[in-house]
Amino acid sequence: MRVLVVEDEQLLADAVATGLRREAMAVDVVYDGAAAQERVDVNEYDVVVLDRDLPLVHGDDVCRHIVELGLPTRVLMLTASGDVSDRVEGLEIGADDYLPKPFAFSELTARVRALGRRTTAPLPPVLERAGIRLDPNRREVFRDGRQVQLAPKEFAVLEVLMRAEGSVVSAEQLLEKAWDENTDPFTNVVRVTVMTLRRKLGEPPVIITVPGSGYRV
Repeated sequence: MRVLVVEDEQLLADAVATGLRREAMAVDVVYDGAAAQERVDVNEYDVVVLDRDLPLVHGDDVCRHIVELGLPTRVLMLTASGDVSDRVEGLEIGADDYLPKPFAFSELTARVRALGRRTTAPLPPVLERAGIRLDPNRREVFRDGRQVQLAPKEFAVLEVLMRAEGSVVSAEQLLEKAWDENTDPFTNVVRVTVMTLRRKLGEPPVIITVPGSGYRV
């Protein structure tokens, strides 16, 4: 899942991004509304965590921009105000969910995951294929009943492949979904991560390389 965090309190923004990355999400961070609009114009995000009171361009206008683009991106709006009228206004603008500050990080994570599931066709909360059982909420993976310990990027790559339900996923798509925008697009990080993932999942291999196209489970 790829997430954009838009928050002008830089310490809070960076803390949220760090926490979400630990949950195997690819996260970009910006600190004002103008930068947010630039990012959504060029990158495909599953969820935008959007502070409402932003400099340069107000969060409401960023939300309207996302809606006008017709993107499948879901918006979780944050605000220091918990008034019902503010929540209603934010939802009417086009936000998909609303979370007042201060918030518990566990709730933020749960809401981001719930919104992320709504950007694609409905899938069961626990993904199962080829003897692999992946639980995104518990961040657990089992292969034929044996638990497999994965690093966050390995988990993210496997989740993307599992959600494709047998379709081929290109290296570029994996890079977009599992890494943030600071990753060199010419790096071999995808190939290395897939190799490590295959080794941890064991034999027989379940991640198949499709020459010239990508990978599938």
